[in-house]
Amino acid sequence: MQSAETVLGVLRDRGRRGLPCDELYRQMSNPQLYLLAYGRIYANHGAMTPGVTKETVDGMSQRKIGRIIDAMRHERYRFRPARRVNIPKKNGATRPLGLPTWSDKLVGEVVRLLLEAYYEPTFSDHSHGFRPRKGCHTALREVAHTWTGTSWFVEGDIADCFGSLDHQVLLSILGEKIHDNRFLRLVRNMLTAGYVEDWRWGATLSGAPQGGVASPVLSNIYLHKLDEFVEEVLTPEYTRGERRARNPEYLAVANTLARARRRGDRAESRRLRQRMHSPPSSDPDDPGFRRLRYVRYADDHLLGFTGPKVEAEEIKQRLATFLREELKLELSEKKTLITHARTQAALFLGYEITTQQNSSKVTRGRRVVNGQIALRVPLDVIKAKCSPYLAHGKPAKQPALMNSSDHAIVATFGTVYRGIIQYYLLAGDVYRLHRLRWVMETSMLKTLAGKHRSTVSKMAAKYKTTFETPSGPRIAFEAHIERKNRKPLVARFGGIPLQRQRAAELADREPVRVDYPQKELIARLLADSCEICGSKGNVQVHHVRALADLAHAGWQPSDWARVVLHRRRKTVVACDTCHDRIHSEQPAKSLTQ
Repeated sequence: MQSAETVLGVLRDRGRRGLPCDELYRQMSNPQLYLLAYGRIYANHGAMTPGVTKETVDGMSQRKIGRIIDAMRHERYRFRPARRVNIPKKNGATRPLGLPTWSDKLVGEVVRLLLEAYYEPTFSDHSHGFRPRKGCHTALREVAHTWTGTSWFVEGDIADCFGSLDHQVLLSILGEKIHDNRFLRLVRNMLTAGYVEDWRWGATLSGAPQGGVASPVLSNIYLHKLDEFVEEVLTPEYTRGERRARNPEYLAVANTLARARRRGDRAESRRLRQRMHSPPSSDPDDPGFRRLRYVRYADDHLLGFTGPKVEAEEIKQRLATFLREELKLELSEKKTLITHARTQAALFLGYEITTQQNSSKVTRGRRVVNGQIALRVPLDVIKAKCSPYLAHGKPAKQPALMNSSDHAIVATFGTVYRGIIQYYLLAGDVYRLHRLRWVMETSMLKTLAGKHRSTVSKMAAKYKTTFETPSGPRIAFEAHIERKNRKPLVARFGGIPLQRQRAAELADREPVRVDYPQKELIARLLADSCEICGSKGNVQVHHVRALADLAHAGWQPSDWARVVLHRRRKTVVACDTCHDRIHSEQPAKSLTQ
């Protein structure tokens, strides 16, 4: 069999050249792809979460891969229904989440690797969701850097997009490039496997269920048709003119300034130069100039249009018609809006986006923000993020954390605060989050003071520290856990400069890289040796959720637990006998040893 690197490299090359795939299903029998998939997803939080069966990543072995491949070769592999749970949404509703079995996750990851390698080179540069080296920040930077002079924003949101993908349309889109009926049948079986909720089976008649490993790439393949429609049909129709015509008012002032300079009238020249900073140099209502720009993140898309509102409404209507007739999707009426860019703000990926106009700010004798795109932190976001830490309008302690260690309290507050700040570092008014910093800092200190029956000022003096950053010294709060012969564990809150960072970037995930066979766990599995008793052959990998589960005070760990703790890994390769013995140990008995 070819190596995983070779297979994915060939697929990327065929995708880049627009060549079809005729024998993709053959790669579902390549064991190296399954080892690569295992190395990528075994550390995910959901790997130890069971689906409709008790099967999890625990007990993974080469024999299990062999059984899956045998079923694939004879086309006997069947996806099990996903266990469905409902997770809450911000608006109070719930969103269904599917939990597949471990084998289905593994097969789904192999399907994702193959599809992503082939389709990724063909995807639009304006698509940023669920893609390597792309994310929310790359989409927002594209808007901020290239949409200068936008007059109207068309905010697009597809109603229940991932739950409404038409299976027949998706399979026909895949069939345009993948000429392999066996692979298409496999994808169809994955889509129609159904779900189990409250012990009742339900059919999945449409959609790529959230929780499925291959769902993100399938959704991008589906919505790539929308990208092509906007870029190949709408953009050429609503883009014309190389540049705007000159503004007559601006030209009149410029001509008057030239005459004043010829006369040698310095006072009049100075006054006219200041006046030239007010009107735009080009005509904002030039009838011969149009621009349409587009960006998409998952099912949220934003269009920026320079032109009259009536044409912006036409664009919205044509989008709705295309989605309804070609992709069997519907635009959400409540969330699909037309926003005037200079007087209002569009909401996209949690930011407010607006076009700055007629600013009097002058730097080195020229205007620097006229027509530029501004990214801002919505005030509603600041209120919503502060709300959990307030009681009667004032910062309050968090009773749920009172029994935690000081390190855990500071780490909990610091992690939440750091995530919010880093996401909004692209905003020009990120300084508004000083309110959030003060609220969370005070709530944290009150929580520590309540735990120690002390005061906020004493807790602040105990944990306050100063450290250097590229922007100068910053004050933060740190809690330490000393460890013998090792560096102490440090939890930190604050210390992040609330200044705009144009280069800030949060990508969705790391780029696709072929890290097998360098992955340590894969090398240990292929060694085919029990790490507990040293026997050879018939080994499988035992997984634990967290090392902390094995480090209870007063518990003398068994031989396998000592191996795990010594390696500082949540896995141990064991033979069948040792693995059965691990599972036969009762937790209550182990804790009393």
